[in-house]
Amino acid sequence: MKQTTFGKTAEGTEASLYTICNSKGMRAMVTNFGATLVSVFVKNRNGEDTDVILGYDDVADYQKNTCYFGAVVGRNCNRIANAKFTINGVEYQLEANDNENSLHSGSNGTSERFWNVISCTDQMITLQIEDADLQQGYPGNAVIQVTYEVTEDNGLAITYHAKADKDTVFNFTNHAYINLNGHASGSVLDQTLQIKASHFTPVKDGKAIPTGELADVEGTPFDFRIAKPIGRDINAENDQLKYGSGYDHNFALDHTGNGVEKVATAYAPESGIQMEVYTDCPGMQFYSANFIRGQKGKGGVIYKEREAFCLETQYFPNSVNEPNFQSPITEAGKDYASKTIYKFSIA
Repeated sequence: MKQTTFGKTAEGTEASLYTICNSKGMRAMVTNFGATLVSVFVKNRNGEDTDVILGYDDVADYQKNTCYFGAVVGRNCNRIANAKFTINGVEYQLEANDNENSLHSGSNGTSERFWNVISCTDQMITLQIEDADLQQGYPGNAVIQVTYEVTEDNGLAITYHAKADKDTVFNFTNHAYINLNGHASGSVLDQTLQIKASHFTPVKDGKAIPTGELADVEGTPFDFRIAKPIGRDINAENDQLKYGSGYDHNFALDHTGNGVEKVATAYAPESGIQMEVYTDCPGMQFYSANFIRGQKGKGGVIYKEREAFCLETQYFPNSVNEPNFQSPITEAGKDYASKTIYKFSIA
């Protein structure tokens, strides 16, 4: 494990950047600010190191990370309708930071604070943060951990653990923006994607709260059961695509529920890099980066819309309020655990 400085926050606190790697040359870079994933370097078909994650050069830009590049999002990722929910008869009010709704738990979340590094090896790092009762509005004092591991089969395994002293919502994801030709290579619309999902959760309108139904992907632009270019149907005449200005929807994964399973495969014909996604989560948000508006990223590159994609494993959006969806509530004293693996190869 290599540790280097990653600049200072606006308040003058110095951040660190940690590099973990395997024996084959794959490496990942993580900062203790937000436990954020900054870079993932893998070999393309020509053997060249390729950073497939969009991001910034130092911590100061991550403080202004409105796109959530590489962020660990919690306690609840995605949206909660009307920024409130009820557990055990008690209503909890959150910050309404996305119209009247809560998005990614509001300000001062897990992605906007420093985490403590509690263990590290050449291939693995574990970071921890503590939440107070009612921090961001969520019940319970909580201890949250995330572990990043670069495996020998060129996987990046991300594992979450959390425990609280009250029943609470735990629903973490990593908001990595991925471009398999490299973070600075432009549009991803020619890259292909396959998602093992027969249903998705349509949204009510542009505010992106699900209707509560599970809609069949058959005959819609949301059918990714057979791999197709991301851009093939992205501009189709479809109300759901209009609401999100492209894809920004949760897919109900065809998951047996028996642990970590392969749920998606992405591929870039230009670089030859393939990425498989494995998870134990019931859902995955596919976001085609429709709202990147000239973000200055690593090396001074200007990132624009649809120059990356996100595959965010999760409980369904607004699942804490939607009885048709699997509940994201973890009981007091119980362990929350979730694992997602992004595995890279040449195809």
